[in-house]
Amino acid sequence: MKKKHKRIPKFKNEAVERKFWEEADSSEYIDFSKLQKASFPNLRLSDKRITMRIPGSMLDRLKVIAHRRDIPYQSLIKQMLHEQITIEDSSPVRYSKKRRKSLRE
Repeated sequence: MKKKHKRIPKFKNEAVERKFWEEADSSEYIDFSKLQKASFPNLRLSDKRITMRIPGSMLDRLKVIAHRRDIPYQSLIKQMLHEQITIEDSSPVRYSKKRRKSLRE
């Protein structure tokens, strides 16, 4: 027998809706078995510009690697950062000795 889902209420504003979903069990309102993968081809991530100082030799090496891959060196840097962030996100948290000591105190 299929579970009867509750009706999603109308909300006065986004803040009220946010509060509702923070406290509600969404499985009571949504049939997750009917979900379909969504695609947003025109959605653009908001980029932020940063300035970073790195040794000239490191920049030269990055440019050589980027040239071999036939991509701009800024794109290579973004790829490398993304890869490292992904690795860090999936790794257990590692603290320095100083930080571990302060957490024990």
